[in-house]
Order: sequence, then structure tokens, then C-alpha cells
Amino acid sequence: MQTRTKLAALLNATLILTGIGNAQSSKPLAVNAPNPQESVSAPKPDQGDAPNTAPVFWITSVEVLRSTHAPQLDVVRVRGLVTTEGWESVELVPLTKGIPADGILDLALIAEAPFENTAPTSYPEVEAVFTIEPGHPFNGVRVHGAANRVVLKSIPGYVEAAAPPKDCVKCVGKLFVPKGQTAPAGRPQESIVREEDLPARLRVIRESDGLGTFDSDPNRITLLLNEKGEIIMAVWD
Repeated sequence: MQTRTKLAALLNATLILTGIGNAQSSKPLAVNAPNPQESVSAPKPDQGDAPNTAPVFWITSVEVLRSTHAPQLDVVRVRGLVTTEGWESVELVPLTKGIPADGILDLALIAEAPFENTAPTSYPEVEAVFTIEPGHPFNGVRVHGAANRVVLKSIPGYVEAAAPPKDCVKCVGKLFVPKGQTAPAGRPQESIVREEDLPARLRVIRESDGLGTFDSDPNRITLLLNEKGEIIMAVWD
């Protein structure tokens, strides 16, 4: 049901671009909301649908704070970026079972993703905390997101990640250049989008391609190209 709903939104967006469909705006659920005309809203999922839980797109920093009073607690604070507005219920969940061989506690930063396809915006920021009980055996923390992971090798401490891939806010109208290829001579750099600058989870639908499967991924961006290889639609699906 959910994947078919998302596909319906993708098809609706294509119709809008060709002047056949009627535009619908998505209702933002958080700050930094996109322009309603830039988003395409799918029909609301049935109330019986389970939450669309997924890893947060990009981990930006990991910090562990240690209390100064007994009993001593270590509090893990993780900040990250999600792909679009509307992600909710952000939390850290442990992946480690028992005592790890390397002494590192593995956590995943997850949240409930929106059901609607959404046009790219600047990545919204999220964060969550996780308390480690006194007497734990860990000497570091490793936090996993959908597209990266960040390791803090000492407790307490703080570490930041590298910058995330481009958010594709300004992709539409530009020429898509696949990995290993060069842009046409004389083409201004500001008018091209290189595949290597975009998120690794990328689906490109060219002029001669079909849609493929009904699968969806809130951490994957889909680009729809015209016959010239220019991007006519970008959407997180």
C-alpha cells in the first residue's frame, strides 16, 4: 500500500510537469518548510499502516557527556540530518548485543519517515539522546545512519562527520553528468549536476527508461531526466 501510494505521487508529479495533472501541496510538519508549490502530496496512508521507520540520512556529530555525580551516567547525544521535512519520533536504538570485541557500542539513529514523496529542501536537523547505564564496558560509541557512520573512540568526547552530499535543491533544469563522464565543452559549471556530488542512493529515470519496481526508500533521491539529459524532477521517494 505504502509503495503504491508513493508511486502514485511520482506519477502525479510527472503529470504536473507536462501540464496534465493538478498540483497538490504537502503540509509540512516541521520548521524550514518547503514552498507548497515545490512539493507533491500523495494520498494519506490508511490508518492501519505501520510507521515508515528508517535510519536517519546523515550523522553529523556524536557526543558523550559524563555526569559528575554518582551514580555516574554517560549520555550519548547524536545530531543528524534527514532528507525532507516530516520525519518524527527520532531515537537512538542499540545494535550491540553483549560485550563487543572492540569495546565500541553500536547505535542506529532512526525515525519515522513521511509517507509522501517530497521535493528536495535543505536537510532538516534532528537529534536524539541515549543513556548508558553505570558500569558499562564500552570505551567508545559508533553511530550508524543511512548513508554514513561516525565513531567516537573515547568516552566522554565529541566528534563531527564530514559534510553531507548535495541536497539537490537546485538540481531541476540542470544537466545530469554520470560518474566517469564529462560535461559538454562550454557548458557552465553552475548548469550541471555531477552524480558523484549527490547521495549514493540515487535512482535516475532517463527518457527511454520505465519506472522499474514499486519499491520506495525515504533516503533515496529519484531524478527524472528529459531527452537532453536535463533534470526535470527531483524527489525523495
